[in-house]
Amino acid sequence: MPRARVRFNSVVQDSQTYASFSQSDNHMVSTIAFSLEIGDQTYADMQVEVRQPFGTNYETEPLEVARPTGSYRGPWNHKEFSELCEQYYRKLIGSSGRAIRIGGSSNVRMRDNRFVHAVDDEFDIPDEGSEAW
Repeated sequence: MPRARVRFNSVVQDSQTYASFSQSDNHMVSTIAFSLEIGDQTYADMQVEVRQPFGTNYETEPLEVARPTGSYRGPWNHKEFSELCEQYYRKLIGSSGRAIRIGGSSNVRMRDNRFVHAVDDEFDIPDEGSEAW
């Protein structure tokens, strides 16, 4: 099984409402920019949207990771990739975040924030000829 090297470059935090007065308003929508290297090919134009569904708890429930966009169209391991995206996002924003550390707060609203922080990681890609998604 081939390995994909991913370089997470930045997060644009489109919107996030954290610990709102109304639990049902809690949500997050952000876009992660990344590059992907598989074999001798590099795909530098990749993006993926990550979301916290409305009304869920950001700190304890998993984030939703959409299908990535960009030039890569081959086989894909969405489960492993999603886990890496969630780790990357939570390292930047949240109770243990490096860019924005949130804890013991209520009714926090954040919009249009960009965080540039490069992180390299790897994950398995199914063999060529396998279903892409």
